[in-house]
Parts: sequence; structure tokens; C-alpha cells
Amino acid sequence: MRFLRRPIYVYGLPPPTRHSSSPLITPLPPPLPLPPSLPHPSLLLHSLRHTRHVEAAAASVVFKVAYLAVFTGSLSRDERERNRRGHEGRGADRGGAGEGAGGGEGEGGGTWSRSREVELTEVEQEKEPMTGGGGGDAANGDAAASSPLTEKNGSVNVKIPDEEAGATFTGLSKEELLRVAGTPGWVRTRCALLALFWLGWLGMLCGAVLIILQAPRCRPLPPAVWWAQGPLYQIGDVKAFSENLTGLQQKVDQLSKLKLKALVVGPLHVAPADDPENLDFNKISPDVGNLQQFRELVQAVHQKHMYFILDLTPNYNGNQPWFSNSTVTTVAEQLKSALMFWLKEGVDGVQLAGVERVASLEPSLWADIRAIVQNRSDDVASKKVLVGVTDRGSGPEVSALLNSSGVNLLLSDLLRSTVANATERAQSVQLLYSAHNQSQLAWNLGGRSQGHLGSLVGSAGVKVHQLLLFTLPGTPVFNYGDEIGLLDQETTFPTMLWDSLEPEQGLNGTAKEEREERASCLHVFNALAELRQREPALLYGDFLLLLHANSSSSSSLAYGRAWDQSDRYVAAFNWANEGVSMNLTHPLLGPEGVLVLGTGSGAPGTTVSLATVEVGPDHALLIKVPYRS
Repeated sequence: MRFLRRPIYVYGLPPPTRHSSSPLITPLPPPLPLPPSLPHPSLLLHSLRHTRHVEAAAASVVFKVAYLAVFTGSLSRDERERNRRGHEGRGADRGGAGEGAGGGEGEGGGTWSRSREVELTEVEQEKEPMTGGGGGDAANGDAAASSPLTEKNGSVNVKIPDEEAGATFTGLSKEELLRVAGTPGWVRTRCALLALFWLGWLGMLCGAVLIILQAPRCRPLPPAVWWAQGPLYQIGDVKAFSENLTGLQQKVDQLSKLKLKALVVGPLHVAPADDPENLDFNKISPDVGNLQQFRELVQAVHQKHMYFILDLTPNYNGNQPWFSNSTVTTVAEQLKSALMFWLKEGVDGVQLAGVERVASLEPSLWADIRAIVQNRSDDVASKKVLVGVTDRGSGPEVSALLNSSGVNLLLSDLLRSTVANATERAQSVQLLYSAHNQSQLAWNLGGRSQGHLGSLVGSAGVKVHQLLLFTLPGTPVFNYGDEIGLLDQETTFPTMLWDSLEPEQGLNGTAKEEREERASCLHVFNALAELRQREPALLYGDFLLLLHANSSSSSSLAYGRAWDQSDRYVAAFNWANEGVSMNLTHPLLGPEGVLVLGTGSGAPGTTVSLATVEVGPDHALLIKVPYRS
């Protein structure tokens, strides 16, 4: 920063000339002589008021003078000389000693025309000097008025010249830049930088390719069929479930909340027991509804994004599904035309019991039946499903019937506890999983003739077997009421319980406990249905039969489900009367997991070591194991 010498004008003194080497402040002259006579008292009072303003102005002048003296005094001699020469040069260019822009303030006014005048103190008109005006000496007044240096009393004009324009930096011209850029040094530098850029780019490209090649490939998803994407829900007796088809339509919204994939309804057709003469596949039994109600029901099911499967078992009220061997041919012919009729009505599949009989006795007719249902559409979403039902219970028999019948799904007695223990169950599941696609496997406990899950396994085992059906590889199939542990009551078609319609305050202790148990079963069912819907490992994952410390036991079972890089799941079951400790380690599983669901006292979210999994009596656990690369 550079400070310039700025001349100070003091009242009553002429300004310093630009070419003099006098100091910044001109010395004050001797005091003026007093007037010959004292002024009038009123003028004296005016003079006293005027003196206070003068004193204030003088104090301001002294401060300014001191400020300028300190900072201008700090300049070196060379700097002062440069400033002086700069002022002289600008004065010569602008010319003249004529009157400047300042209004003719004496000699040299022209050279100060570009200076800025700073008014330090504004003094009102009444604060004029005592020597000017009508009240003073005439001679002094004339002299003051005629002097060109006369200033207002208390006013100090500081002339501040404009700052010198700083030196601006100008870069190299275009010619100079081109001349420098063409030198060998810069040419080599540019070539080196260009080579480094392309080498770096190629390196990043090669790195990206290597990362893609070395990254684990995603396993392709298996062929998707809609009946393997969620549980099937059988309503074998519409009257027991909802009185009629209209009542069933009213329950569709509530059923959709169970995350069901399809409803298996019926049979509904007219079929007197063991009377093939009066069999009518195309007519709905009047005690459940009519064709119009059926159409409205199918439409309501589709609106909730579920599928509708119709059970067309011929002799569903009699002893044999297909009456007798002599009537199989006639009944099969009638069924072919009935299939065309009901498929046009919008059903998405057909269920038939006793498929092994018709497939073995009339293979050609059975092939026609299969073609009518299965070849209806090539679109996966609109593809029709053919569900078979058999009373066979061993793994090899079920596997053989799957191959010979060609049905899409086959319901059997393989998992019924009265047929096989845990060891036989594990072997049968492993056999079917190894021999067939998961989309062909269906798992059920109970049915039209067997009854409900709660009656087959007991109320305490409902949640355990719900977990079993939802976690096995294939499609889980439930009978109506299995979600709440409904029990058979002198018939395999008990009346469905709708707890939402029961008043809470009207229940006694036992009824209240039963209702709480039904709510607990429903909670487990919903949790498992939702989990299976979103987890790839449970939907179509591999089946891993796990070893444990008590592998010779016939009352415990454990297996894992794993798919690609998704989380793994481990299911452990214990049907014994005492607890068991299992070692469920596997190369595809990590050392520990997190408890997702348990029918015992374990809290969800608890960390579980797979080396020692403790399962209580008649309980089951579902453990999530994070994927480990």
C-alpha cells in the first residue's frame, strides 16, 4: 500500500504550491488585531456559539493532520519523489493554471481538477466568520470578501487525487505462445502426457474387464411356473367353509391376505354317490350355487391376483374316485368335454383324484385329458395346471407315478406321520428332489379323506408342520382352516371358524385360550408365507440334507435351503419328547445364523451357532444364515 501526500487547506491560509518544497502544513500567521470596539452583546453570544463549532472543526482537522503526517512520514524519500513527479506529470498533461473544477480556488486550480473534494464538516449558513457580514469592520469585511482564499469557517477541504492505476499483467501473445509451444521440450512433454493418459485409460478398462470376469456369475433362475410361487388353498366343501359360492366370494379379500397363490375349490358338479348314470360335470350342485355365482367368484379371485383351480373328481361322494373299472372309459370321455367347458369359464387348472387308475386303464384317454389342460397355452402366466391326487405314500411310488401320469403336481400321503418317521421323510424328500424338478413337487398333510392338519398332528404340532410345508422344495398345499389349526369335528369337513365375527367379551376362559392359539397359528402362517414369497432360497433354492449329532434318531430332521448368493435358511425339527442338540454345519453355510422363527421360547433375532443348535421337544426352528463368499 502506498500513501500519497495530500495537501491540507486550513481556514485563513493559502494552499501550498505544487512546486514548493514546503512542509505539508503551512505555519499559522500572527493573530489578527482585535477590532477597535467591542461588539454588541447579541453578537457576542452569537460569537460564543460560533466558537464551539470552530473548536470542533479544529479538533477534526488536527486528527486528520496527525493521521496524514504519520502515514506520509513513513514513506521513503524515493517514494515521495516518485509521487511528486507523478503529480507533476499528470498536471502537465491536463494543462494550465486556469480555473479548475474546484471553482477557482487560487493558483494551480487546473491541476487539481480531477481531485476529489472531501467535506469534513458541514457548517450551517449562520456559522459564517465574524469578519464577514454586516456586523464587523467594513475594511476587514471587504478584505475578506475580496480574498480568493476565503473559506467557510470550520470547513476543511482535503484534496485527494485519484489512485494511480496499478500495473496490469498481460500474458503472452498468441505468437509468443505458439513459439514457446513449438519448442522440443514442450513437444516431448505433451507427448508424454498424452501417452500417460491413454495408458491410464487402457489400464482402467482392463481392470474393469478383469473384475467382471472374476466376479461370481449369477445363477440363472429356473423356469418359473405360477403354481410353484405360493401355497395352494383347498376348499373341499364350500358349504362348510362359507355356505355357498356367494359367501365364498365375500371371503376372497380375506383369503388374499394369506399370500395364497391359488384356490382349489370343489368338486361342485352334480355327482350322486356311486351313480355314474346321473353324473353331470357341467352342472353345479344347487345347494352351493349356480353358474352365474361361479363366474362372479372366478372373477373376484382373479381380481385379487390369485388363480382358480376346480376339482373335477368324478365320484367325490362315493368310495372310488372313478366309480368302477368298467366305467372309467365312459367317465373319462365325459370329462374331456367338461374340461373344455370349464376352461372356457376361466378356471386356471383342474384337480383329479385317483389319477393312477385312469392313467393305467385308459392311457390314450388320459393323454387326451392332459393335452386339453396342459397344452391350452404356452404363456407361463396363463398356463393351466393339472393336479393329481393319490393315496400312495412311499418315495419310490410317488416318484414313479409322477413320471407315468405326467401331472404338473401330485398330492400324496408321503409326509403323513402315521406312514413315515423323520428318517424316512428325509430320504423320501431327497429322492423326489433328486429325480424331479421342484415345480413338480407338492407337499401336503391332510385332504378330503385324511382330514385337517390340526387333527392329524395335534394342536401343538400345527406350527411345526406349517414350517415344514413352507420350507420344503416345492409347492405347499393346505386344507382350509390349517392356517388356524382347525380341528375335525366328526367329519373331515368341519365348519370354518371366522374369529373376526366373534365378540371378544362373550368368550369364556377356554374359548379365549383356543382363540389365542388360532391367532398364534395364523401369525406363523402369515410370516412363513411372506418369507417364502420374497426369499429366493425358500422359493427355488437347493435342498441340503444336514447331518447332526443324533443322526440315528427317527424323531428329528434338519435341512438347509441355499440359492446362489442369497441368504441361506436352515430348518430344524424335533418330534421327540425331549430336547435335542444338532450339529448343522455345512460347507455352504456359515458358522452361525440368526433365528427367524421358532415355535419354542427362542426370541427372533437371537444368534445361533450351527455347531450346537438346541431344539426343544415338539418344536422347530428356522435360522437365516448370511451368504458367505
